[in-house]
Amino acid sequence: MRSIWNGAISFGLVSIPIKLVNATENRSISFRQIHTEDGGRIRYRKVCELEDREVTQAEIGKGYEDADGTIIPITDEDLSHLPLPTAKTIEIVAFVPADRIDPLQMDSAYYLAAGGAPAAKPYTLLREALKRSQKVAIAKYALRGRERLGMLRVVEDAIAMHGLLWPDEVRAPEGVAPDTHVTVNDKELDLADALMDTLGEIELDELHDAYREALEEVVAAKAAGEAPPETPEPAKAGKVLDLMAALENSVRAAKVSRGEEPAEPKAAAQVRRLPERKTSRAAPKQAAGKKSTATKKTAAKKTASAKKSTAKTAQGAKKTAAKSTAKKTTAKKTTAKKATPRKRTA
Repeated sequence: MRSIWNGAISFGLVSIPIKLVNATENRSISFRQIHTEDGGRIRYRKVCELEDREVTQAEIGKGYEDADGTIIPITDEDLSHLPLPTAKTIEIVAFVPADRIDPLQMDSAYYLAAGGAPAAKPYTLLREALKRSQKVAIAKYALRGRERLGMLRVVEDAIAMHGLLWPDEVRAPEGVAPDTHVTVNDKELDLADALMDTLGEIELDELHDAYREALEEVVAAKAAGEAPPETPEPAKAGKVLDLMAALENSVRAAKVSRGEEPAEPKAAAQVRRLPERKTSRAAPKQAAGKKSTATKKTAAKKTASAKKSTAKTAQGAKKTAAKSTAKKTTAKKTTAKKATPRKRTA
């Protein structure tokens, strides 16, 4: 790691040569500005207003603009002669408990590396003293043209320094909290505590930047000439009408996600009851349909029976008529037979 500042830690009469290095790095994906018509890069050039020409970095210095617009040049040599003991020194002014530091004051983080072999002994002494006291050191130092406030603490076997904002640089939270009077009862607090206990703790090392990973996939797909991955539809959050119900559902969902409670009862309560209601409502219609079908079948049977009885009656009538006709014919024949001998006799 490249050092960005060289100086010393002033610990009473003890001076510890150190090098300041960045403890964090920015891994976000950066973009360049381009001309949308032809893809050309858009660049910013530093131009001198008086000469109307572009200047190099070596020609650029610092200047302070006065109230009347006059520019007062300030050189690095001028800054090196500042009447401050913290110009090249991290001056420890106090040791306080860590909980005395407001997290809102936290700024950039740095590692303090020992500056050579002579600094190893006093460096280790300060580190072990911080460990045993379980306190942090408050210090002042100058960096990038201004005096700053810092907090020194132990990280593994190294000393880290967090830049702190000055107390007057932290805004008061005025107008941020709700301006309406709200009362929270004990049962709601109990459910909130249960939700916190159910969610439990997490190892911060397991967290990752999902947005950066998705952005890398989009860039890789565009570079390969492929279509970017589709964005999944976000889950629609319902309106919170009942805070207690929302808390209870949150606790239940957290337990299900941790495998402490099966998800079947909830699914049955939401999915299976509705079809049963529809079936029970549709049952009378189906019964009526069966009755009408049975009625139709009965009517058809009665009609068929009626037709059969009519046909039988007609057939019986025909047979009776045929029989009567046959009798009449037989009678005529008999009469004829009887009449014939009489004529012969005559």
